[in-house]
Amino acid sequence: MQNETIIAGFGGQGVLFTGKVMSYAALESDLEVTWFPSYGPEMRGGTANCTVVISDEEIGSPQVSRPRAAIVMNQPSLDKYESLVKPGGYLAVNTSLVNRAVERNDITIIEIPASELAEELGSIRYANIIILGSLCAKADFLDQKSLEKGLKKGLTGKKSALLETNLDALRSGFEYK
Repeated sequence: MQNETIIAGFGGQGVLFTGKVMSYAALESDLEVTWFPSYGPEMRGGTANCTVVISDEEIGSPQVSRPRAAIVMNQPSLDKYESLVKPGGYLAVNTSLVNRAVERNDITIIEIPASELAEELGSIRYANIIILGSLCAKADFLDQKSLEKGLKKGLTGKKSALLETNLDALRSGFEYK
């Protein structure tokens, strides 16, 4: 089994962190993993994406042209990555920041108002973890316990104060219908 996921959005939306959480969770599940970040020259406001490949066998390359899944946090990311998802794959869309419907009918579409749900938790900054939880719940890539461990690994030091709210965000994504 090999799952490739592209996570894309604006800089500052936690795109790279989301990929790290997936990577840590895969490691906690004794899986092979690659994390391949890419971002523009502007950190906040510029585009950012990363690719996470998870497998139970050795991974040949971290680069992926046709991912099994994509998380798109904004409209430009939907425009760029919608057509690249493999037929039968998954597309998780932050409907809070996307103003059009997904045009494909050969993939599973996960629509979630992640930014709005994050604001209910106290900050839009939790939208990335909400949408990650929703994708993993529907696609069964990683279980909730592994992702919780991934969050704990990713939020250390001063950032450990953010752990409980991020765990709430993850649960919110898993539970969203």
